[in-house]
Amino acid sequence: MNNSLEVLKSIYKPLKYTIKGKTTILQTTSGDFVVKERHNDIRSLYNYLQSRSFYNFPKLIDDSRKDLNVYEMIEDVPMPKEQKMDDLIDLVSMLHNKTSYHKEVTEDKYQEIYENIKNNIEYLRNVYNNYYDIYLPKKYLSPSEYTLMRNISKIFSSLEFCESEINEWFEVVKDEKKQRVSVVHNNLDVSHLIRNSDNYLISWDYAKVDTPIIDLVKLYKNEYFNYDFEPLLEKYFSRYPLNEEEKKLFFILIALPPEIKMLENEYQNTKQIREKLDYVFKTEELLRPYYSKNQEK
Repeated sequence: MNNSLEVLKSIYKPLKYTIKGKTTILQTTSGDFVVKERHNDIRSLYNYLQSRSFYNFPKLIDDSRKDLNVYEMIEDVPMPKEQKMDDLIDLVSMLHNKTSYHKEVTEDKYQEIYENIKNNIEYLRNVYNNYYDIYLPKKYLSPSEYTLMRNISKIFSSLEFCESEINEWFEVVKDEKKQRVSVVHNNLDVSHLIRNSDNYLISWDYAKVDTPIIDLVKLYKNEYFNYDFEPLLEKYFSRYPLNEEEKKLFFILIALPPEIKMLENEYQNTKQIREKLDYVFKTEELLRPYYSKNQEK
């Protein structure tokens, strides 16, 4: 990468360049450019998106090198974070709408999804059973251990919910031969939206064609603590309605409790346990109205 970057500097002759993580910004007399590592064929992806009338991405200036791409620099206009997330939901739902189609899948596609989630549930159950067995006999618990044990029943309840739901989901979809797919950004968080003359999605390095709920799951896991997701999901569902099986799978995937891995530092343990329990409680609160409505029917 360093050699290619030096070549680009000699070509663009920047007045100034700034390195931000894995991104380099070149400021030149002919404009500003963003240099990023190349992970996939962005040109083909952009061509496909344009063919579907989706243009909300930075212009690709130069992709002639194997390890780097050069993009136009789009200046981000400051705005309230809630408005930015609202715009992101609009843009992602438009992406899914414009690139959506039904794809034939092998007969074991849904079986694979089912088994992966079941295995994950069993793995997490073993992790938390192990913590329970270790901490229950202890007379004195550390703050992190006490916090976990006081709330561990909530984690087991989430696992039971996920297991019941995935079994129900599989009974409905196991004979399906098609799956609705779209282009998914696959790396969503609010920092990947830039607002200027229009809204733009950046960082397409991990984009692929798959079920659109992947974007919702990743966005929720990245941003759940910072936003009220109930109106955001309702907005997305109104623009790109998920069928009941898609919605159920999405709810299962976000309801899976995160794994807690104990560290050497007690403060860090307590902090991460509190954060992951917050995720469990906040997700349950998000899902409760949907399941309450279903039970009323």
